[in-house]
Amino acid sequence: MTPVMASADPLEEIFARRPKRADARRNYDALIAAAREVFGECGAGASLEEIARRAGVGIGTLYRNFPSRRDLFEAVYVEEVRALSRSAADLADLAPWDALVAWLNRFVAYVGTKRALAEELVHDSDVFRSCRTEIYAAGEPLLRRAQAAGAARPDASFDDVVRLIGGIMAYQFPEPAQRDRVLAIALDGLRFPAAHR
Repeated sequence: MTPVMASADPLEEIFARRPKRADARRNYDALIAAAREVFGECGAGASLEEIARRAGVGIGTLYRNFPSRRDLFEAVYVEEVRALSRSAADLADLAPWDALVAWLNRFVAYVGTKRALAEELVHDSDVFRSCRTEIYAAGEPLLRRAQAAGAARPDASFDDVVRLIGGIMAYQFPEPAQRDRVLAIALDGLRFPAAHR
């Protein structure tokens, strides 16, 4: 007999915890959405009672779905990564540069949420490593496609791009418009130089 092996993918393990019944699934999804919003506004120390209130459920329902604060952090984080990764496929009909820029703008929104959660997640955890692998698997093909089309610098790696975005998002901007301007300036640096076209 072949022994049954545990799932090697921590992201799949987190998704396997999702309730199967429709009403329980609605509560779970409402808690994830409320937690994303509250963590984004208040940071990782946000009130779990406030999350339950915004989700329209009792605190007991929150704890049935997420026995610990860390379980909730991981679930929100994984949901964000999955949505970001899936969004890459939605951009296939755009021109290569436009697809890359659109995805990077979504990545910026993800990094904003991640910052609130990352203080509670250990960066070398299995969940964090799996999420990073999934992000790279979604974003690298978009960069390679833009490079193949001559729209992005051929010497840039996706890791370079991630560090560029991470550096921008490490700062608190007084307004989203300034963040968007700084991002646009950085992306101009990623474009293939006009002199070489």
